[in-house]
This record gives sequence, structure tokens and C-alpha cells, in this order.
Amino acid sequence: MNKYELMVVISGKSTPAKQKSAVEKVSSFITQLKGKIDNVEEWGKVELMYTIEGNDSGTFILFNIELNSLEVKKVSDKLKAEEEIIRFLIIKK
Repeated sequence: MNKYELMVVISGKSTPAKQKSAVEKVSSFITQLKGKIDNVEEWGKVELMYTIEGNDSGTFILFNIELNSLEVKKVSDKLKAEEEIIRFLIIKK
């Protein structure tokens, strides 16, 4: 298992309940793929430099995870399908 940082940007237009739901979905994606979540940090709502999908702000969430390298693509595909997530980035530590 490799260590990764996953940064997720959730739409600034989302309600707190939808944001919490999106974080729970990301967590469940990772655990379903036999991954481990070491830490979740909410960086808060930030004004974006340019609009992304009609959003001028977003809530940034950082996940420190451990995941098999073969499963990273599956996580990426599932995150692309989430409508509340406007951007994400997965970086190997």
C-alpha cells in the first residue's frame, strides 16, 4: 500500500449537509477499495481565482490515505462522477 494525499474541492454552493455527504462518499469509496484513511482536514471555504463549473468558491478537504496503487484509477473515476466535487487531485507521498 502506498501513501497518497487526496485534495477535494467541493462546490461552494453546496449546503453543509451536502458537503458532509460528499466527504462521507469519498471516505466510503476509499474503504470499499480496501484503503485506509489516516487523516481528514477541512481547510474551509476559499474564493477561487477563476470560476470552475460556475462556482467562484469551494470548500477544500485534504485526505491522507493509504491505497493500493492499482485502485487509484478507480477512486479517480468515482470522484469524477460526483456532482458536488468540482476538482480533485491525488498525489503520491
